[in-house]
Amino acid sequence: MAVDKNMNILIVDDYKTMLRIIRNLLKQLGFNNIDEATDGSMALQQLRSGQTYGLVISDWNMEPMTGLQLLREVRADAKLKALPFIMVTAESKSENVIAAKEAGVSNYIVKPFNAETLKSKMVSVLGDF
Repeated sequence: MAVDKNMNILIVDDYKTMLRIIRNLLKQLGFNNIDEATDGSMALQQLRSGQTYGLVISDWNMEPMTGLQLLREVRADAKLKALPFIMVTAESKSENVIAAKEAGVSNYIVKPFNAETLKSKMVSVLGDF
């Protein structure tokens, strides 16, 4: 099945510059329906608001709710648990990768990254587009 470029994507980061960078990369890849949240609890509210998302791209390090906590909440929610989830982090520590995998992350991107990297991670999670 081809990826629907009109699907809604939620990007979560407490750093406005990073939100802008990810939004711009997604637009380069042809995705325009992009919502933003500045922390995990805000993202969770948006995910549970009834809006349907095809993908979450979340930063790891945020307060008060981290990306990992958000991922665990998403995976524990019957309505959201199948949602593709890509974690973004500045740290490539293996224990982080393991924790994210155990929590059910779909894929993992280490900063800095470009549109090509983002696309390859999205293709591995969603299929080709």
